[in-house]
Amino acid sequence: MLGKYFYTSLSILLIAVTAYLSCTRQPSDSIDFNADIRPILNTKCISCHGGVKESAGFSLFSREDALRKTDSGKPAIIPGDPDNSEFMRRLTSQDTEERMPYHAQPLSTEEIAKLKEWIKQGAHWSKHWAYIAPQKPSVPADTSGKAINPIDNFIWAKLQQQGLTPMPEASKSVLLRRLSLDLTGLPPTEIEVQVFTNDTSSQAYEKQVDRLLASPHFGERWAAMWLDMARYSDTKGYEKDQYRNVWRYRDYVIKSFNEDKPFSEFTIEQLAGDLLPQPTEEQLIATTYHRNTANNDEGGTDDEEFRTAALLDRVSNTWEVWQGVTMSCVQCHSHPYDPIKHEEFYQSMAFFDNTRDEDVPSEAPTLVHFDPADELKITQLKDWVKQALPPTQQQQELDRMESLVRIGEPKIHPHTFDQLTNAALIDGKYLGGGHDGFARLKGIDLTGKTNLILNISTRNGGTLKIRKDRLDGEILAEYKVPQSVNGKRQPAQREIISIKQTSGKHDLYFVFQNSSLKNAQDYVFQIDWILFTDLPQTIDKAEYAKAKETLLQLLNANAEKTPVMQENPAEFRRRTHMFDRGNWLTKGKEVQPGTPEILPSFDSYPKNRLGLAQWLVSPENPLTARVTVNRFWEQLFGYGLVESMEDFGSQGTQPSHPELLDWLAMNFQRQQGWQVKKLLKLMVLSHTYRQSSVTSPELIEKDPANRLLARGPRFRLTAEQVRDQALSVGGLLSQKMYGKSVMPMQPEGVWKVVYSDMKWETSPGEDAFRRAIYTFWRRSSPYPSLLTFDAAGREICVSRRIRTNTPLQALVTLNDTVYLMAARGLAQKMQMAEEVPEKQIAAGYYSALFRQVPEAKLKLLTKFYHEADTFYKQNPHQVVSFLGKETYSTNRNPPQLAALTLVANAILNLDEFVMKE
Repeated sequence: MLGKYFYTSLSILLIAVTAYLSCTRQPSDSIDFNADIRPILNTKCISCHGGVKESAGFSLFSREDALRKTDSGKPAIIPGDPDNSEFMRRLTSQDTEERMPYHAQPLSTEEIAKLKEWIKQGAHWSKHWAYIAPQKPSVPADTSGKAINPIDNFIWAKLQQQGLTPMPEASKSVLLRRLSLDLTGLPPTEIEVQVFTNDTSSQAYEKQVDRLLASPHFGERWAAMWLDMARYSDTKGYEKDQYRNVWRYRDYVIKSFNEDKPFSEFTIEQLAGDLLPQPTEEQLIATTYHRNTANNDEGGTDDEEFRTAALLDRVSNTWEVWQGVTMSCVQCHSHPYDPIKHEEFYQSMAFFDNTRDEDVPSEAPTLVHFDPADELKITQLKDWVKQALPPTQQQQELDRMESLVRIGEPKIHPHTFDQLTNAALIDGKYLGGGHDGFARLKGIDLTGKTNLILNISTRNGGTLKIRKDRLDGEILAEYKVPQSVNGKRQPAQREIISIKQTSGKHDLYFVFQNSSLKNAQDYVFQIDWILFTDLPQTIDKAEYAKAKETLLQLLNANAEKTPVMQENPAEFRRRTHMFDRGNWLTKGKEVQPGTPEILPSFDSYPKNRLGLAQWLVSPENPLTARVTVNRFWEQLFGYGLVESMEDFGSQGTQPSHPELLDWLAMNFQRQQGWQVKKLLKLMVLSHTYRQSSVTSPELIEKDPANRLLARGPRFRLTAEQVRDQALSVGGLLSQKMYGKSVMPMQPEGVWKVVYSDMKWETSPGEDAFRRAIYTFWRRSSPYPSLLTFDAAGREICVSRRIRTNTPLQALVTLNDTVYLMAARGLAQKMQMAEEVPEKQIAAGYYSALFRQVPEAKLKLLTKFYHEADTFYKQNPHQVVSFLGKETYSTNRNPPQLAALTLVANAILNLDEFVMKE
């Protein structure tokens, strides 16, 4: 017993001595707050004492909070005096009701020692590394003399520290397949492999890099990555999940990558293209980025609720995509781990709060895409404007007229009306009124307004009167329509009616009249939206009437529309308020547009979306370039230099190579001018990228995930690449680019969605075999085979796809119609290439992987072929069923083709085929 007590006491003494020695460091051995202290506070303390909770009035959200007085009236931390700091007393207390963390495992002796030394040294705070502007580090020396560019220097410096050396360069065929899949998302052709293999010049590899960067398929490959973050979908989301016409935005992204548009410009156009001076159609389409939020068409839903939901999504999305900051939790409270205040979320929201979109079925504002005949009418309308106005007034009026025709804002939607009497919001979306029913529109500024554009429909005819200020007030405008002949509701039409010139703000009463209505539930008119505007009045009456008719024709043109962003004019400007605990129904104090204090000042930028976009890509911003280069690095190497690409905050992963990350970020921003192709070329030219992915027991033990990059990248292809590669190898892939989304083959019955008449109709001809990026994407039911391979559902922003490995993936590639057709296409190539089965199989393997088939695999595949060939010769009806009547009747040896198809299917399912190695 005494011996046990002695050894226990000795252990305690040794621990105490260790703790004492760890606290008696030399002055130069300072505590690093980010490395030593922040991890302890974030994992052990901040859940009760941080941005969410402040138990006992004590918070570790910032140094200022940590040193202030707590509920006891005294500060818990006294810099320089750990012995008299309540913080330390609570950490070391023997009373379990006092000791912190409360009712949890106590801190380790080492952690307590670090905290004590930290307080002793002054309890200094440091910004998290990601919020500090990068400084371009010096490039480590290359002692081997074999580094191709600075990426190798940084990677090899760390390998040397770990006693590792890089692998030699991969074989030419493997390297070209890797490079082609990475840069274009497609495998090379056999001819391209032969050209590269036979090119012995020192520039052979770089020539292939330049060729692939210039390929039009480059944009298709990289757009797939961006569309995940843009939450791009061909439907609106929610229960109805109806069609949304946004394919032009997808094409904009593809073209931007192909043009190597600087990422800074790409950013500004998507966040604020509409705020640029005289924006082009392309710049307006770019703003569809933030119109990809979900839109709820379900009857009875509150438009403002779902407008707010879209607004909140835009805030979180912008911070995640461009800053790698997890902002969504700040909607309800200050950030639990990073110094971002609750109020700062709503300052960010204020940038987006003044856009015109309001969760309406029409998805206004939209950009109208006219056909050539209607474009001619726009030219005629402009000519009339030029004739009507002096030169000094022309440009402003021309711009306004063009905007009126193409976008038509600011529209006023039915949910803006109040005091509805014998009137109602039909489905909560459209304003309908019965006989003598009315609805009020409050506080409308009529100064300079001469016309009202209505989007209106009827089946009963009647009169709409607009009265000023009172229900029996002056009639400002009147609209009459006779009853329809067949009594059916007429399609909604835009109508232009004149209104009496009136200045100032007024309440307007929209009064519906039709005394012939027999059913009190019948409505006189249904209004989708209204728009007050003015037309040039100096044109003579005949010309004015002609111009008005042309305008009306354009407003009613049957043209496609793309949802875009538009800013509110001054009279429609919203005030942004904080939400109490994140509840949009409980408004707090008003806030102005702004960015978190932890980041560089926003003072010199305009307080709108354009200012925000410019600030994001400014030289002072510490995050945008880092986050962006990290994203492209992950696509090539499997992991980002910061693995948590969506979170660069203090709870994210630490950079594996922080100096390399900063060097790449600075170089991308300043030397490469934000040009993605230059960045990617730098990465793929490095030896680090080119090296073989062959591993060794030592590498697996020291670096199982290949974070140190002592070997080349090896991981499964993306969902799009798996499908596109199979179609390409099978000779089926269409080269067609751009245009509306297509519907390739998918299993029957997948699209059974309530409240929707949408149907999956397989696209004809080559459209069924277009690249995966053109596949129609429905949020409630994404394309099954792509989803099985971890494609994003696109309901929300996805910065990083998590790769999985499930039996369902093998079931897709073994049984899905697309993959079976690709296998048949490869089998036909095998059948034509050789006569002997072994040679046919070898040719098929080479066609898929550009290397000779190993003998053991050839034997297995040949055995499989003979078994299948025997089966099909004995069961000819199975051949017809498997190949189809047309292929069966035109092929010279159908049983052989069926057997080869099974072999080809096996080749397309090999691990090395669906992997990049």
